[in-house]
Amino acid sequence: MKFVRSLMKAAALANVPKHIDHFSKFSPSPLSMKQFLDFGTINACERTSFVFLRQELPVRLSNIMKEINLLPDRLLGTPSVQLVQSWYTQSLMEILEFLDKTPDDQSVLETFLEVLETIRNRHNEVVPTMAQGVIEYKDAFDQQDAVTDHNIQYFLDRFYTSRISIRMLINQHTLVFSGNINPAHPNTIGCIDSVCDVTEVTRDAYESAKLLCEQYYLGAPELELRQMNANNVREPIQISYVPSHLYHMLFELFKNAMRATIETHESSRTLPPIKVMIALGGEDLSIKMSDRGGGVPFRRTERLFSYMYSTAPRPCIEDKHRAPLAGFGYGLPISRLYARYFQGDLQLFSMEGNGTDAIIHLKALSTDSVERLPVFNKSALRHYKLSLEADDWCVPSKEPLNLANYLHCYILYHLKTW
Repeated sequence: MKFVRSLMKAAALANVPKHIDHFSKFSPSPLSMKQFLDFGTINACERTSFVFLRQELPVRLSNIMKEINLLPDRLLGTPSVQLVQSWYTQSLMEILEFLDKTPDDQSVLETFLEVLETIRNRHNEVVPTMAQGVIEYKDAFDQQDAVTDHNIQYFLDRFYTSRISIRMLINQHTLVFSGNINPAHPNTIGCIDSVCDVTEVTRDAYESAKLLCEQYYLGAPELELRQMNANNVREPIQISYVPSHLYHMLFELFKNAMRATIETHESSRTLPPIKVMIALGGEDLSIKMSDRGGGVPFRRTERLFSYMYSTAPRPCIEDKHRAPLAGFGYGLPISRLYARYFQGDLQLFSMEGNGTDAIIHLKALSTDSVERLPVFNKSALRHYKLSLEADDWCVPSKEPLNLANYLHCYILYHLKTW
């Protein structure tokens, strides 16, 4: 019996590439925040959700799995990336088993719910494991070229966005249909709070970052918080959003601001506060966080969103009992993906010698908050085939120019030509 099951599993595994080719031909179906909320309240039907997810999840998984295979062979061959790839393959196989099952069978729906929870737990460590794969690649091959870095950056942005979207679908289904209700947040539908209190989430993120900062530095900057509701000055600032997503973004920004502030003012008796301004308008919800942490040079600002670059010492991934104040350098790039996932953005404006302003832009209306999803097509394929071409602008030398030597060589050259 065990031998038969082994043969069946091997046969299913052999068919995975065919399934990936098939489902990657379909584009993912983006949902709006309003659709998520309406489905969870008005049209909450577990059978409908089951039918949608057993088709949509393979589409989202297959689209990104096609791109995994386009990574550089040396990165694709690292143990960590191969482990991540095996997780995705296993999850795809488990969902495909439900394609021919009837949604009218309650036991099928219960099993599907359990499988989704298993998949979610299996993928909990995807981000640090993929980050470890990039480290393994960089350690084995010291010299990376600009094209390879571009391809890895492009892929990881899409890969982590896809992961966010898949977890969103799984969380909504499992939370809505598991029967677990959070009495502290009665307006929560799945993982979405229809009246998410932005100020409260901001304070929670600050307190968590402050506690972590005090463990490392025995102190932390204070918070100065202001808010402006342009729609109704007396009303609190509330939007339909995923509190955990907003918390993640703010927590990462607070950590960065606190670290920069303390390290810049380590010889001072007092620390300048971190100032946060929350503004709600007709279309946008914006959060500006300002610190006096010394800032960064303009040329390095975009590098802060690179997965191949970190200003912090490399973390020890074996130490899971103590959260690092800084680590793989993934805090900012993934926070920006969370913001962009529902059509928002995260921007940095830094003044070297002074400090940095970080601004989170979110959609104020649930109808405008629509998933931003990667799709595998010819346009995506062209990004991986990008070749390094000569710049059509003069590129300054990385080394300071010695004017005397330059003039000497210039004169000698022209004396010979004359």
